[in-house]
Amino acid sequence: MTEAKAAAPTPGLTIAPWPDVDHSAFGPIQSKPITRIQKVVGAMLSRNWVMIPHVTHNDDADISGLDDAGKRLSERSGIKVTPLAYMIKAAVHGLKAYPRFNASLDSAGAHLILKQYFHIGFAVDTPNGLVVPVIRDADRKTLTEIAAEVAEVSTLARTKGLPMDRMSGGCFSISSLGSIGGTSFTPIINAPEVAIMGTTRSVLKPVSVDGELVWRTMLPLSLSYDHRVINGADAARFCIAFAEALSQPDALGLS
Repeated sequence: MTEAKAAAPTPGLTIAPWPDVDHSAFGPIQSKPITRIQKVVGAMLSRNWVMIPHVTHNDDADISGLDDAGKRLSERSGIKVTPLAYMIKAAVHGLKAYPRFNASLDSAGAHLILKQYFHIGFAVDTPNGLVVPVIRDADRKTLTEIAAEVAEVSTLARTKGLPMDRMSGGCFSISSLGSIGGTSFTPIINAPEVAIMGTTRSVLKPVSVDGELVWRTMLPLSLSYDHRVINGADAARFCIAFAEALSQPDALGLS
């Protein structure tokens, strides 16, 4: 009873080894090597998921006027302006309103680096794996300039590949699955960024407007954020700012 108790072990992260299974024992198989991009991206995603306390906030954005605005701008400019260009501009709007989203923790986690520039990344699905090109100084570019650059780097990523300088220095990322489907998901933050916006397929929903029920085109939003830097209230406010910007696409074209 008088002996000192042994010190309790310090709680920590213990990861069991990956199971080594002979799958051919259970039936026919085919072995296919993982691409270099998949290996690199997989390692970074694993690190980001384990080391960043992710929380995902879901909301909807009314984009009923977005398609028409995009078509009008495309006809005037001769450049196809997709919803992604508007999302990049909406992200800039949100980052300006809530600067903690345009930040990074230093490697020691002791300082928050607030950025004065607006470089927006967007996920591109390529035959060799996922890559995230970055549109630099998106605040200084028009919607048509952003749309043209998105088209250029997306084609380059899917064909010849992108150099690292086209995929580095991002402040915030967007992962859009609207052309495929889904209702919501949890996008993994692209460290050292502190947040990422995911979008899925837009749907028609009944919405109350001035006490009257009307059908509106709503875009599901899934905002993942680093809870060490951002709290839930600010995440909700950021989503509202992002959604409000998309609901006024003509105003975004002037910013």
